[in-house]
Amino acid sequence: MKRRGILFIISAPSGSGKTTLCNRLVESIEGLYRSISMTTRPPRTGERDGMDYIFIEKQEFLKRQKRKEFLEWANVFGEYYGTPKKYISHMLNKGSDVLLSIDVQGAMKIKRLHMEACYIFILPPSMKMLKERLMNRSTDTSKAIRERLRIAKKELSYCHKYDYVLINNRIESALDGLRAIITAERHRIWRNRDVIHAFGKNI
Repeated sequence: MKRRGILFIISAPSGSGKTTLCNRLVESIEGLYRSISMTTRPPRTGERDGMDYIFIEKQEFLKRQKRKEFLEWANVFGEYYGTPKKYISHMLNKGSDVLLSIDVQGAMKIKRLHMEACYIFILPPSMKMLKERLMNRSTDTSKAIRERLRIAKKELSYCHKYDYVLINNRIESALDGLRAIITAERHRIWRNRDVIHAFGKNI
C-alpha cells in the first residue's frame, strides 16, 4: 500500500535563494514534484511559462479565484499569485510528494485550513546579506528593494509557526538540510501506518 503524499511548504524572504534551492531539491529527490503557481506578473529574465510559473492575465486569474480554484492566493506588490488546488490534490492522492514554494501570507492561509503539511522556513545569513543579494540580482528599483526588506523583517516574525528553519549560507549545506527534512518526514511512523499494517498482515 502507498502512503498519501506529503505537501512540503517552503517560505523565505525574497532574495534568500528559495527558487534555486527548490529547483535543485526537486532535481535530486525522486518522487518530489514542484507545484507551479499562477501569477499575473510578467516573467523575469530566464523564467519559463509552465516551468517557473504559469503566467496569466489578471482578468483570467480573478475568474479562477471566483470559481475557488486556488488553494490560496495573494496580492503581492499589485500582482496576483495563486496555488491551483487540482494538481496538488491529484499528486497527493496518488502518493507523490509536492513541494510548494510560497510566501508567508500564502503559507499561513493554508495553515488556517488545517491541511496536513510540513512547513519549512529559509533564512538568509543576515539582513545585510539579503540586501546585497537583492541589489545584485538587478531586477528591482531601490524603492522596491527597501519595500522587500521591510516585508522580509515582517516575514521573519512568522518563523516560529513553521516546523523547520534553515539558514541558506551555503547552497550545498542548505540543500543537505532540506534533503534530511524530507527523508525524515517520509519515514515518520504515523505517515506509514497503512504500509506497516499491510506488512503485518503478510507475516
